[in-house]
Amino acid sequence: MNDKPTNRWLMPVIAALLAAAIFIIDTFSSLDMAIAVLYVVVVLLSANYSDRRGLLAIAGLCVGLTILSFLVMHAGNYDLSAVMRGLVSIAAITVTTLLCLENQTATQSLRGQADLLDLTHDAIFVRDIADTVLYWSDGAERLYGWPREEAVGRPAASLLKTVFPAPLADIRGELFRTGRWEGELVHTRKDGSKVTVMSRWSLQRDEKGRPLAAMETNSDITERKQAENALNQTRAELAHVTRVTTMGELTASIAHEVNQPLAAVVTNGEACLRWLGRAEPDIGEARASVERMIANGRRASDVIARLRALARRDEPLQAPVDVNEVIDEVLPLIERERATHGVALDVAPGERLPVVLGDRVQLQQVVLNLALNAVQAMAAVPDGNRRLQIATRIDGQEDRGCVLIEVRDTGPGVDAESLPKLFNAFYSTKKDGMGMGLSISRSIIEAHGGRIAAAPGEDGGMLFTVALPNPGKDASGDSLPEERRP
Repeated sequence: MNDKPTNRWLMPVIAALLAAAIFIIDTFSSLDMAIAVLYVVVVLLSANYSDRRGLLAIAGLCVGLTILSFLVMHAGNYDLSAVMRGLVSIAAITVTTLLCLENQTATQSLRGQADLLDLTHDAIFVRDIADTVLYWSDGAERLYGWPREEAVGRPAASLLKTVFPAPLADIRGELFRTGRWEGELVHTRKDGSKVTVMSRWSLQRDEKGRPLAAMETNSDITERKQAENALNQTRAELAHVTRVTTMGELTASIAHEVNQPLAAVVTNGEACLRWLGRAEPDIGEARASVERMIANGRRASDVIARLRALARRDEPLQAPVDVNEVIDEVLPLIERERATHGVALDVAPGERLPVVLGDRVQLQQVVLNLALNAVQAMAAVPDGNRRLQIATRIDGQEDRGCVLIEVRDTGPGVDAESLPKLFNAFYSTKKDGMGMGLSISRSIIEAHGGRIAAAPGEDGGMLFTVALPNPGKDASGDSLPEERRP
């Protein structure tokens, strides 16, 4: 810790002693050589602790000592060789001084730039192509806990135990190709704690275009990531609550949907007994009754399975999903509500639709929310004019060929002032609405990489459009290779 204060007086003392020694040898020795050239060592030592004015003074002193020694040794006898040795020494001292001054200027410029980098709160460090740390800012010390003396000279990836979002070879390939890379990294501090950073890399090249070093700027986003994770968890719990609440509202429809196959099982069971109770049992009819009993039992089981899936609070599962099947599975759940409100149903499933990647239960929830909202929105519409239309198709105007789900009603619609607020949390056009259904639906669709929009219908009412990306296309609209398709 005392090295720097010691150097403040030790280096000048060494330079002074060396200058005195050179003067004595040059003045009083009989060596026939340019001893004064050694003054360049004094200048070089002085450059480490002297400013520009001080260095010029020391260089002038060395030149003066050279001239004084020459005058003492060769008074009245100025032979050419002695004069040339003196001029060579003075030239060497002058050139060395000029180079030291230029080096001081460059060093001060670099130090000023480094000081500017230290002003930022971001962690900044520079590493060479072998990943060895060359520069370590104050921000890096604060973020990671490693002092500059311990970090410089060590491999950055092993020092910080970096967790990369992709193979390092791919990241380095992009850096060398474009000169830049940006992404999220997980680093380990000196105390062992983890920190998530938004990292930006910039590549430095030499005059021939060869990579020299990379500057890495890291911003701490640990708290933001934790907040995002907490928000996603809360959103998932709200989605679960909304599903359960919706199921409670549909209790009558659920009971009707389950009772139908159960009643059919009983009816077919009684018919089977009658066929078997005849004087000559009709085995064929009895078998047909049993087969119908089995089919209706499976239908009831399927209904219960769908309800259990909606009620579960599982992590989203990305799998190939047929949107037409999703709609078919939701329609029975709104049958009782639709019949109670006297709403006619018109379903137009698209043909040869590609499957989408998503969570089947969450997509069911979105369709269920939109369909229920549409049915309830038409409560004040005169009988005979209530119509719910659900259609699926490929959006031909999109390069990517998105799969569209359209839910249209003939209700009163939404005024222009309320339209932009429809998908806001806790905003509802219904007096008893929670204002969460459409907000959660938008979150679900956006998490699937799609979008949801609302617009007035051409003939009144509202049109809700859900666009889901086609996994058979890439971001540019080109078809993916067969092996990359789901």
